[in-house]
Amino acid sequence: MSTRSYNDAVECLNTLQSNFATLEASRQSGGSLVKVAIPETIEYLGRIGYKPEDLNALNVIHVTGTKGKGSTCAFTDSIIRQVKPNWKVGQHSLQWLGMLLGLISVRNTTGLYTSPHLIAVRERIRINGVPISEEEFARYFFEVWDRLGENNIRANPETHLRPMYFRFITIVAFHAFLSLKVDATILEVGVGGTYDCTNVVPNPIVTGVSALGIDHTAVLGKTIKEIAWQKGGIYKKGVPALTSNQPEDGLQVLRERAAESQASEFLVAPLVPGLSTIKLGLSGKHQYQNANLAVHLAKTFLRKQDSQNFDDTLPQTFVTALQDTKWPGRCQVVPDPAHKNTTWFLDGAHTAESLECCMQWFVSPDVSLRDSKETRPVRVMIFNCTSGRSGGSFLGSMLSKMAAQLALHGREENHLTFFDHVIFCSNVTYTDGGFKSDLTVKNLSDADLLHLKTQNDLASAWKSLVPSFPENHVHVLPSIEHAVNIVRDLQTDHNVDVLVAGSLHLVGGMIEVAGLSKEAL
Repeated sequence: MSTRSYNDAVECLNTLQSNFATLEASRQSGGSLVKVAIPETIEYLGRIGYKPEDLNALNVIHVTGTKGKGSTCAFTDSIIRQVKPNWKVGQHSLQWLGMLLGLISVRNTTGLYTSPHLIAVRERIRINGVPISEEEFARYFFEVWDRLGENNIRANPETHLRPMYFRFITIVAFHAFLSLKVDATILEVGVGGTYDCTNVVPNPIVTGVSALGIDHTAVLGKTIKEIAWQKGGIYKKGVPALTSNQPEDGLQVLRERAAESQASEFLVAPLVPGLSTIKLGLSGKHQYQNANLAVHLAKTFLRKQDSQNFDDTLPQTFVTALQDTKWPGRCQVVPDPAHKNTTWFLDGAHTAESLECCMQWFVSPDVSLRDSKETRPVRVMIFNCTSGRSGGSFLGSMLSKMAAQLALHGREENHLTFFDHVIFCSNVTYTDGGFKSDLTVKNLSDADLLHLKTQNDLASAWKSLVPSFPENHVHVLPSIEHAVNIVRDLQTDHNVDVLVAGSLHLVGGMIEVAGLSKEAL
């Protein structure tokens, strides 16, 4: 390959995606395949020149959970950057003297690793809150790609030459952060915890578990205790083990997991005085729990790494950081730059509980009635969910929450007619059936896509839940671009409010196709 660009890297990365058949085989294995993730990840790291102990230099804050772990990471990253903008872990006295004399410019460097991305895969790897550049991503990507290709001796001949998509990006992130010598790394677990490939860091600085969503028990076919056992797998010997408040069954398991791992302490993050009065940078009441955990993670990190002691109050630097936190695609309001009457409301909520939070946010008067002088806007909902999830149940929960919120705020609107149009589309990006390269998804059933089974099931469920809804206002569409075209056709003198929910992949595609990148990201 003569020129190895970012697009070349993305194309290579997409070859590592698991297809629908592979994922089905993994599900049918009862999850036994995920148990090899840790030893295989350690082997892949070894083949590119790293030992697990090398990852300790990243000073990791490790976060898992079924809800809110990405937002918790975003809050934590913002706090660390705000509190210590000129701090560098491990600086010796000569360097500090140089800083004081103005001879050396040293600034805090945080690495943030999250998933999934919205429109560009490089969003998953951030330095000081900003996605690494296309050039940097391509460089680190191909350094890992080439080393694995050249060093192809494997302990198990059946192990792939290179790992699958998520594990490969995780290794690229580790390589990038180590190469850049970051001072702090906020590391979000991909799935689970115990067997997740991010769980190869032997000694993180602090670990945390965000909310354990009860609705995940039905989706994953596991009890809350089983989910808590998986999440508690990130707790480590001698490392503080934190958690948000949880259902009692889950909390007990996390407490037991912390004891088994010999964590240095187990803390159910108490409510921080004054936090509830702050206007957070991320909208939605549910974000206060995530911010609360982030405050305790950051305080614990700074206490261990910088010998800072904090009382129960919030320092102004923490307040500023929480107010300034940005995390695109989560309860986000984006005015359309090209169509002044259209506003997009983006939330990648994809569980029953998170979708209820989404409706609580969207129906609140300060969102859906932003300007009382305006006439009622035309409201559109664009929705999709992963095949196999309980789409009908999700829609029912959303309608119930909408009705409750309208009543709570004393609004006379009928929840059954709150939306004027509903659109159920696939996550395919364009009308020609193609994907933006960063948004390519191979884990979809060809039959499902061909017949739009998931979308038709959602439409049927909606019609059953709202029999009076005009049938010609329920749209089943094969791509995101088709959905955007429907919205564009609704352009009138009235405002058009569009809620996009059910999938972060859908939200990312919508940002791309509707031309919202500059405003949303």
